Amino acid sequence: MSLPTQQQEHIEAWQSSGLTQVAYCRQHKLNSKTFSNWLRIYRSQQVASVAPTLIPVEIKSQALSSGMLCLRLTQGHTLELPADVSPQWLAELFKCLD
Repeated sequence: MSLPTQQQEHIEAWQSSGLTQVAYCRQHKLNSKTFSNWLRIYRSQQVASVAPTLIPVEIKSQALSSGMLCLRLTQGHTLELPADVSPQWLAELFKCLD
């Protein structure tokens, strides 16, 4: 479901107004519950429009004597994890870093 332009304009005006939702709705004679519903739809549209980001990964075959998994990021950061770290946990970590 997509919001009409006028409703989106109200949400954007509220965000830049510095007012609470209730105060903005009073000032513009809007029903605050209806406005909250518009905001929920607006936010879900914003989340849906964000494309997933891919993280480039380079795999080097190299035996580590330390038993550690070493991740080196392009910004120069290094993260060392136990070699037996759960792949599911590692996937969640990458999602959080995105």
